[in-house]
Amino acid sequence: MTTLKFTKGHGTQNDFVLLFDESGEIDLNPDVVRFLCDRRAGIGADGVIRAVRSGHVDAGAGYDASTWFMDYWNSDGTFSEMCGNGARVFAMFLEREVGVDARGGITIGTRGGARTVTSLGEGRYAVGMGKWVLGKARDGFDSQVRARGLTPPRPALSVDVGNPHHVVALASRDELEALDLTSAPHVTPRAEHGSNVEFAVALGGEMVGDEPHGRVRMRVHERGSGETKSCGTGACAVALAMRSWAGEGAPNVWDIEVPGGMVTVRIQEDRTVLEGPAVLVADGVVEVPGD
Repeated sequence: MTTLKFTKGHGTQNDFVLLFDESGEIDLNPDVVRFLCDRRAGIGADGVIRAVRSGHVDAGAGYDASTWFMDYWNSDGTFSEMCGNGARVFAMFLEREVGVDARGGITIGTRGGARTVTSLGEGRYAVGMGKWVLGKARDGFDSQVRARGLTPPRPALSVDVGNPHHVVALASRDELEALDLTSAPHVTPRAEHGSNVEFAVALGGEMVGDEPHGRVRMRVHERGSGETKSCGTGACAVALAMRSWAGEGAPNVWDIEVPGGMVTVRIQEDRTVLEGPAVLVADGVVEVPGD
């Protein structure tokens, strides 16, 4: 057996097992990830995040060797390009473990590109989420989604925010709550490597200070993890889709209600910024089964 020190953390209840592995000494593989994420036999999480210097992991080849790399794995043992909630938790983890100062922003490596995370104080962080691309939509939609509890199939819009998403607009909270996301929705046409699928209900808008905010409620089925309590990249995808559907004069700031809390997405020309909380819950030691 292998002994690993771990930290459990979450961002709006999108939860992670975090491993500090500066020199890349941990043999992190799909079997280990699946064990750590198992909610009965392991620790339990939506994914695993390893903090490692870019020079010690193949996926970090495009970065300076000293750059901290967020090595993110889905709970099923597959990779994901980027995780917005995870990036906030990762920054808090680095602040504690190595004393980085995120108040002025720290740049981290991910498989989806470099991201800058800034501490806003009181356990909140802003993540620059990089460039986004809307699908080539006809009448606002470019795909179709079938899901349990949703009849008939609904039109969707594809959105790339460093990883692939499909966003479906629903008419009511009741329709949203009736969804059964214990199995993956079926998307046509399917993204080459699959996608996260978000279902969203517009809740209107309000003025926050002198700034107009849109408000949306969403649920998500994450590729490789199943339904999660929150998805940061998914929240960005929903904000972008909702602004596109709302048309001229739509707000650039969106408060996104997720089952695990709330995040805020700011749309800035061709980029988005995700704001929300991060929490480190506990530290521990686990024996990982092996040969």
